[in-house]
Amino acid sequence: MTIEEFERAVFQAADQSPLCDVPLIRNLTPTFEAIRVPLTFGGFIDAFFNQETGTTAFALIRDDKRIFGADNTGGWHLHPFENPEEHRALANAMTFADFVQAVEERFAGG
Repeated sequence: MTIEEFERAVFQAADQSPLCDVPLIRNLTPTFEAIRVPLTFGGFIDAFFNQETGTTAFALIRDDKRIFGADNTGGWHLHPFENPEEHRALANAMTFADFVQAVEERFAGG
């Protein structure tokens, strides 16, 4: 995946979700991008991608705490709503659209 593909995927998924506001690029280098997606119900999702290492991470933040997350550091795993410090292995990669869908299911009955 390239930085451009990552950015396009985040913006497209955010645009299609009723819970997401307009994404903001917070940091962009030739090999790294950080995007923040404000949420209509409060909080935000931070999405990170490092093209050099292939590392991807998504975190739902509310009240300055991660309450849900997923990343591929050491293999794809989930930080579940019930215990965001836990690492639950995932069988497949998680896309930003998948992550947003999980947030929608939790907060909008999506």
